[in-house]
Order: sequence, then structure tokens, then C-alpha cells
Amino acid sequence: MASTFETVANIISSVSDVPRDQITPQSHVMKDLSVDSLAFLDITFEIDRAFTIQLPVDEWLTAVNEGKRSGDDYFILSNLCSQIDAIRATAAA
Repeated sequence: MASTFETVANIISSVSDVPRDQITPQSHVMKDLSVDSLAFLDITFEIDRAFTIQLPVDEWLTAVNEGKRSGDDYFILSNLCSQIDAIRATAAA
């Protein structure tokens, strides 16, 4: 089975037409890969489907906008994958 990163990177590449070889664990979805907010919503939808979860994007954006969290916590791919893995672990418990 593909790793979380590989699955997410493939989703980003297919949804946003970013070449797969340009996507690294350190990539920031918006800043480095130039994914806009609408494309990010499409990406999160595909992530939800691929992992059978629901990312709490509204909660994340609220936390960032209120200064409680950094956007890097959710938009740098290694951090996003950690968030996905945590959600999956909670759902499996």
C-alpha cells in the first residue's frame, strides 16, 4: 500500500497538474506548488475519498485565522500527512 505522502502527492499532481516530481514532503501546497484555494478544496475532497476520512478544513482555517496555529501545520505536505494519519488513527480507534 502506498504511503500517505505518496497518495497525497499523487492526488495533488492529478488535481492541480503539478508534476509529481516537483512535490516533496517539504513542499508548501500554496506557496511552493501554487495550488489555489479552490484546487485545495478539490484536493481535500479527493483525500477524504482516498482515506475514507473527513479533513476538518473549516476548523483548521479558523485556527490559522485566529492565530492559534500556523498555516504550515496544514499546508506543508509532511505536516498535512501527519494530520491525515492522526485522523485515520482516531477513526480506527
